[in-house]
Amino acid sequence: MKNKWKIPKNWEKITTIEAHTAGEPLRIITSSIPDIPGKTILGKRRYARKHLDHIRTGLMWEPRGHADMYGAILTEPVTLDGDLGVLFLHNEGFSTMCGHGIIALTKVVLDTGMISKTGNDPVLKIDTPAGRITATGHRGKGIIQKVSFLNVPSFVYQSDLKVEVPDLGQVKYDIAFGGAFYAFCNAGDLGLKLTPENHDTLIKIGKKIKKAVMDSISIIHPLEKELGFLYGTIFTGAPENTSHHSRNVCIFAEGEVDRSPTGTGVSARAAIHYNCKELNRGQTISIESILGTTMDVKITDITKVGPYQAVIPEVSGTAHITGKNEFYFDPDDPLKKGFIFR
Repeated sequence: MKNKWKIPKNWEKITTIEAHTAGEPLRIITSSIPDIPGKTILGKRRYARKHLDHIRTGLMWEPRGHADMYGAILTEPVTLDGDLGVLFLHNEGFSTMCGHGIIALTKVVLDTGMISKTGNDPVLKIDTPAGRITATGHRGKGIIQKVSFLNVPSFVYQSDLKVEVPDLGQVKYDIAFGGAFYAFCNAGDLGLKLTPENHDTLIKIGKKIKKAVMDSISIIHPLEKELGFLYGTIFTGAPENTSHHSRNVCIFAEGEVDRSPTGTGVSARAAIHYNCKELNRGQTISIESILGTTMDVKITDITKVGPYQAVIPEVSGTAHITGKNEFYFDPDDPLKKGFIFR
């Protein structure tokens, strides 16, 4: 059947490229975003939170998205040598950094020619709210087959903490930063299995722990006030594949469950294991997701962030492009800004 329908002139249209890293989606907005002012990416993030939140909810929430959707808005760089800037968005708001997003973004930008880079290992310098990320696309057979990136300095904020959580009692946890702050808990201590069929239970308990930690402790980033908040809870446990180091399940934002091992999470874990003398500089470990997909993390250098000893993690993984979308916003649609069930 022939389709002669055309979008009405008063409707807004937004196009996207869809991808995933280790199962975790990334919806990259490719058109119709107005200029986002700001001399820094944090400044642009502030502007977007105030003026563009309807775009976030319209594309992340139903009916165009879902409670676990994740997205990215590309901006011009804010540094002289930067290739691009990025704002990450999810069901709750605008993130400060996203490892799976960097991997998928690098794959998409290089494979589609949005940014042209030659050679087998093209490098992208990406400005994020958490700082500079240097990503390398590893090219073979004409496509990016793997991506690695040097993350921001990652550090342990506090360790060996306990908090009283309703229905759970006392829960042991560490807080570490890998571009965002997480509370890390041992799944075995809580009797939890880190498997797909338990995702509802993991969300419920992850949210409870996050709230209890937020109510009991102040989190202050030593260099940047806007980075000082708890992003999520990460449960750690034994891997299903014994050739891997361990398994991560991250419950972040408003109860999103990360399908990937969480790039910022494995960065923070590298700092935890380094502090415990369980991971040496130059040593690589593979960490599983709830799906069994993996990311690798390696400590490339040691530094300091304020008073904290920090590591520079290199995270690597694979991403795949899944499609393109053209979304319409009917101004008369009462649900044009989206809705969410969680």
